[in-house]
Amino acid sequence: MALAAFSTIVEWYDFTLYLYFATVLARVFFGGGEMSLVATLGGFAVTYLFHPLGAMVFGQFGDRFGRRPMMIRTMLMTSAAMLLTALLPTYAQAGPAAGVALLALRCMMGFSVGGEYSGAQAYLLEGSKPERRGLITSCASAASEIGSLLAVGVSALTVYSLSAGDLDTWGWRVPFFVGAALAFVVWILRTVMEESPEFLARQLTGTLPTQPLRTTLAYHRAGIARSFAISALGSITYYVGITYVPVFLSTTGSLSERTSLILSTAAALVVILVTPLVGALSDRFGRRPVLMALCVLSVILPMTMFASMAAGSMMQALMAVVALAAVAGGVSAVGAVATAEQFPVEARLSGLALGATAATAVFGGLTPVLAQVSIESTGWAMMPGVMIAIVALCVLPVFARLPETAPCVKASGPRPGG
Repeated sequence: MALAAFSTIVEWYDFTLYLYFATVLARVFFGGGEMSLVATLGGFAVTYLFHPLGAMVFGQFGDRFGRRPMMIRTMLMTSAAMLLTALLPTYAQAGPAAGVALLALRCMMGFSVGGEYSGAQAYLLEGSKPERRGLITSCASAASEIGSLLAVGVSALTVYSLSAGDLDTWGWRVPFFVGAALAFVVWILRTVMEESPEFLARQLTGTLPTQPLRTTLAYHRAGIARSFAISALGSITYYVGITYVPVFLSTTGSLSERTSLILSTAAALVVILVTPLVGALSDRFGRRPVLMALCVLSVILPMTMFASMAAGSMMQALMAVVALAAVAGGVSAVGAVATAEQFPVEARLSGLALGATAATAVFGGLTPVLAQVSIESTGWAMMPGVMIAIVALCVLPVFARLPETAPCVKASGPRPGG
């Protein structure tokens, strides 16, 4: 279980590294022109369209043959994608083909991560005690943020150690080589993982469906809709409220790239601290009340926080970053267990692919570029906060009717997955 949680570090290291280095990659792969940053963020968005595809392919495989073989394959693909990225030619060497090659490898990464995170969720949920599912499953979210923190640390060390010329010439490759080495180590360690006990029990009964995706669509449509709503809020609060923030701080002219990375480190630490706490709270009080409280905070806080970050004060920016990180980390923590609990074992990975991962593709990958474009077109720094608040208002009625899935809290409403 520890290895399953740890392995999510690798995927989120790579994905957040891409955003933290967005301004550098815009110069290196797209020539640094007027639309280069938008093209870089657009590449990030396009790769997220491959999340649901990867989740469906690997989810179908994982629901039929097991979580362990599925996660070994996703990690091998992840390692290859990061190594090839580190070896890519730049715009100066290959012209527009460099950007195309980068986009292709981002799509490969998106495909593998689509199956990876939902596999880790299911593995942690199915191996934990019922009364500790929230705490244990939230470790997947916490571990992913450790990956983000590692990305911030490696990025900051690289930026501070090199001149701007060396950074654009060869220094940008260093963080990707680090990620490739880490992924290769995790892939080797994964070969000793045991299979999920709940999946093994179901496999022994011979009741696993031969077409998990078809079965899930036929019998678990309500669970798909609920997991989509939960993941929609978790995705937009995370990707706009945390990972987009360094780009926001740099492009609004309020803080430098280096200062933005320092604030991102603070955000990562907050998420790591908040995640297990919120997961434990969901075990004690239930998934629904915790999600409701976080949803209300997502309506109230973001607009004010983005306005504070744009004001230019380091202290104001720090307070805003911490507040947004706490909310996003909380939603990710309870969302990890709540989405997985919407489905039974035999449909869990397929259900997460159709619901939670599909929401991540829409409200995760697309939102950073939409936030950037909305600011550039309106000149209003609060637009990213407005985006978060709108999504929170839309999912609030769904959360109000959400059936309670915490085993130690009295269930109410319709049966999850029905």
